[in-house]
Amino acid sequence: MKIACSSSGEDLAAQLDPRFGRCSYFLIINLNDMSYEVFENENVALGGGAGIQSAQFVASKGTTAVITGNCGPNALQTLSAAGIQVYVGQTGVIKDILEKFKNGELTPTTEANAPLHAGTGGMGGGRGMGRGGGMGRGGGMRGRGGSGR
Repeated sequence: MKIACSSSGEDLAAQLDPRFGRCSYFLIINLNDMSYEVFENENVALGGGAGIQSAQFVASKGTTAVITGNCGPNALQTLSAAGIQVYVGQTGVIKDILEKFKNGELTPTTEANAPLHAGTGGMGGGRGMGRGGGMGRGGGMRGRGGSGR
């Protein structure tokens, strides 16, 4: 059985990264022998769709479960469509979380626990844009023509 964990580091002693789509790394762990592969998340800087792209990547690695802190609705839908169980709301060291998983202490979810586009940082709001401070006081030549001086 292969499990994907969102990770802040490159080994099982790393902290679980709370972000799924924009985590730093994915650890793909084989629970049979605890061997694992580390993949840098290439979707971190995407303007949008990071959750979907990350879900597709994890699915392409043959995982049957994902353990993470937060997962948005698009990523969750993509993972569920691939038959991957998702375990959200987790924190701590990955090897400790894996022990909980093996002991049956984690419960899969069918609902996202992060809003749409949660990890985009700085998108939206638009404060301070378009407040036009111009006063329209150009000197121009209004109404001064025609005296023939």
